[in-house]
Amino acid sequence: MGSVHTLIENLGRQGALKAAETESARRAIEAAITYMSDEETGVGFLYSGWCQAALPHKRLHDEQVWKVSTERVTLVVEPGRRNLPGAEMEWVGVPYGSRARLILLYLQSEALRTQSRDIELGRSLHAWLGRLGIPIGGKSFKDVREQADRLSRCRLTFHVQAGTGRAGLVNQNIVDTAMFVDDAPGPQGSLFIETARLSETFFDQLRKHPVPLEEAAIRAISNNSAALDIYCWLAYRLHVLSSAKSISWNALYSQFGASYARLAHFKIRFLENLAVASAVYPAADVKADEKGLILKPSRAPVAPRIIPVARIQG
Repeated sequence: MGSVHTLIENLGRQGALKAAETESARRAIEAAITYMSDEETGVGFLYSGWCQAALPHKRLHDEQVWKVSTERVTLVVEPGRRNLPGAEMEWVGVPYGSRARLILLYLQSEALRTQSRDIELGRSLHAWLGRLGIPIGGKSFKDVREQADRLSRCRLTFHVQAGTGRAGLVNQNIVDTAMFVDDAPGPQGSLFIETARLSETFFDQLRKHPVPLEEAAIRAISNNSAALDIYCWLAYRLHVLSSAKSISWNALYSQFGASYARLAHFKIRFLENLAVASAVYPAADVKADEKGLILKPSRAPVAPRIIPVARIQG
């Protein structure tokens, strides 16, 4: 899907934006412009399971369990609970939206960069979110704090189909320590603690199955959770293909369409977000037709690299 990039190169930024006939086309062009003008070369990492099955885009009922199934992976996320004064507890709800995805990406990228389960928070997370254009203040800080709290408390299960057998990450937390202290004193309420520790099982799977992603691409679509999911999925799938692969609309609907009541509505939105994701992945060779998508072998957004395996402490 290189037409957006060709259009920008031929007409320039303003010319390409003027040529956009729809708002969705304009969003794809703006994402491509942001990506193409980004000169930083940072790399992030995500466990491959998250590239195949993702969190919800919108808030669910606080007690609701999230489940999504794909060809190879089933993800179940169970909400956690928070203690209330006295003996009562309340549901916190599963994490959702773009902020939860960005926090997850930060935790996993830092874990592989440092080869440690212990991840620095506070200024380090603030600085990283700032690089992505996410201001840490006001409503933005509140959103980040809420999603970090949800991620800290939830439990997840990745059932991964492997050949004729079945393997998976079963009934585990993402982190062993909460990312916020609920009873922190002061007018700000909950505060970041200094570090978070990834669970040993999750860290082990991350080191075995990391997917490298371009930070420039993430920056350009950081507020679009659906485009982020599609970009991560394409980054995982395309470079390992040896020939063209057809994906039906029903399969795409099962993986990406949980928020939509009807397949027809999903198709429209999916194609719009696919255009945005492809705008930050110029090498992606993807075609859509009446049956679904045709994926063709494409260069990875980041050249594969060897991740050294260090001994896990603690």
